[in-house]
Amino acid sequence: MTEPAKMTERERGAELIRRFGATLPDAPGVYRMLDKKGEPLYVGKARSLRRRVTSYANVGKQPVRIQRMIALTHDMAFVRTHTEAEALLLESNLIKKFQPRYNVLLRDDKSFPYIFISGDHDFPVLSKHRGARNRKGDYFGPFASAGAVNRTVVYLQKAFMLRNCTDSYFAQRKRPCLQYHIKRCTAPCVGLVTKEIYNAQVDEVRDFLAGKTKEVQERLAKLMQDASTRQDYEVAADLRDRIQALTAIQSRQDINVKGVGDADVFGLYQDGPKACIQVFFFRGGQNFGNRAYFPKHTEEESPGNILSAFIAQFYDNKPVPPEIVTSHEMGEQALLEEAFTAREGGKRKISIITPKAGTRKRLTEFVVKNAKQALELEGTRLAGEVAMLDKVAALIGLEETPQRIEVYDNSHISGSEMVGAMIVAGQEGLRKNAYRKFNIRTADAADDYGMMREVMQRRFGRALKEEKGPGHADWPDLLLIDGGQGQLNTVLEVMKELAIEDEVAVLSIAKGPDRNAGREKFFMKGRETFMLPPDDPALHYLQRLRDEAHRFAVGAHRTRRAMQISGSPLDDVPGIGAARKKALLMHFGSGQEVARAGLKDLEQVKGISKAVAKRIYEHFHEQ
Repeated sequence: MTEPAKMTERERGAELIRRFGATLPDAPGVYRMLDKKGEPLYVGKARSLRRRVTSYANVGKQPVRIQRMIALTHDMAFVRTHTEAEALLLESNLIKKFQPRYNVLLRDDKSFPYIFISGDHDFPVLSKHRGARNRKGDYFGPFASAGAVNRTVVYLQKAFMLRNCTDSYFAQRKRPCLQYHIKRCTAPCVGLVTKEIYNAQVDEVRDFLAGKTKEVQERLAKLMQDASTRQDYEVAADLRDRIQALTAIQSRQDINVKGVGDADVFGLYQDGPKACIQVFFFRGGQNFGNRAYFPKHTEEESPGNILSAFIAQFYDNKPVPPEIVTSHEMGEQALLEEAFTAREGGKRKISIITPKAGTRKRLTEFVVKNAKQALELEGTRLAGEVAMLDKVAALIGLEETPQRIEVYDNSHISGSEMVGAMIVAGQEGLRKNAYRKFNIRTADAADDYGMMREVMQRRFGRALKEEKGPGHADWPDLLLIDGGQGQLNTVLEVMKELAIEDEVAVLSIAKGPDRNAGREKFFMKGRETFMLPPDDPALHYLQRLRDEAHRFAVGAHRTRRAMQISGSPLDDVPGIGAARKKALLMHFGSGQEVARAGLKDLEQVKGISKAVAKRIYEHFHEQ
């Protein structure tokens, strides 16, 4: 009797999907396909989970890419939602969280900076803001870069002379600071301007940033003319300078389009498996800059699908403007509008349009041209990165171009606040989202070898424990160590202890005599110490990686040291959160005074119960 033919991996995956599909409801939701380690391969959303999941079981009709995904599927996970719009929002959130290999991925998801005018102070502050918008006030943006915000803030200070200091600095001033003397602030901190006049300045800034630029400039021009007529030439000159500052802001905005108020414009240019999406930000009719993105996708993906997946992820953690303009039509355009409108609480309808003619059509054509140019420049840059990696591979004897290089450095001052740092580079350049810092816990003070040993043990011990060893996407092809023979020996010892000494190449780079760049010495296992010619491109590339690791290590160390310096004795008291900590500091003036306070004194603080007061007292006096 013949044995039944053994199922292929593709057939096994299809059968698994078929069994899951039979149990699913005919309702909207999100599904995840998982590999044998439980890591997501793909995240998708569906109007009907049953119909969508079951469709994968017909493997023969799927593209080759999807067939490979089905063969790798060993499990699935599901979340049912009330509506398809909810499923869309959840899908984009999970894609950003898990970064599945078979989804279109937004790889660069940095937050955007805003201009902030506070609303919780008698004399509002004008400043740059990035992150959660929790503080009461007005936020104007987003701007494409921190540099654009910084320049705009400087010109706004010249034009309207609002303060940019912190509230605590403001409260401590006894005389005007430098900002007043260079005519960038009217010194409300010492009463040189009334609240009414200062708030009139604030209203002018709000009007200008809200798009009423012409009205603001005309108002200033009239005041300048009146001052000149009455021969008050000093005031007229000041107003002239303010008008010039506003003109400078507008002259830095490369493109402004009449009729476009608050809108984001997306233009996509695709060349096979590579694409660039340019985003232009318009607020109040002004161009706040643009940014290029290079999403990860397959060659088979259509421009509409790429844009749809990108935009859903793009606005996952950002406010949505009233209007979104796209260069290509998207199949899920109406669903995106519904989801974004629902996320805004239904307060305003979000419109997504793909113009066919007119001003907006010309605008999208301009944005697409920018995307094409950016993609060409990115291709040139990536070709240069690959060329450098090939030179490094030839230098150290790697058979293939390295996909991932990890560079390590340590930083400390006399053994205090010790930090180890890892940066990552690959064929697309520096991968800043993969950078990692290690707060040294066990190494002796100022023991550089001990610090390196701890970093290596934690990095690779954890990778092996999580089954992310050799062959995994996050496993390095080369380690570049900042140090000499001693650091190299330390790393090799750890590799041997973990039985991975043959799974990754290690290269150590030591600074030359007198720390001269270009005279570095290199150390490798089984090879004599060597140097490279000062004009060798591979040397310059390795120097760049070493310097980036050093920059990151020093930055991490400074951050930790600053936190230590600014720390409070109250930080270690269990059960003392931000509100109670603030109440104690406001009552006693400092953490040291809290530590010295008696039990009865602690009980007098608002919000501090007898039980909490006893806990605080015992914490300090038992120690």
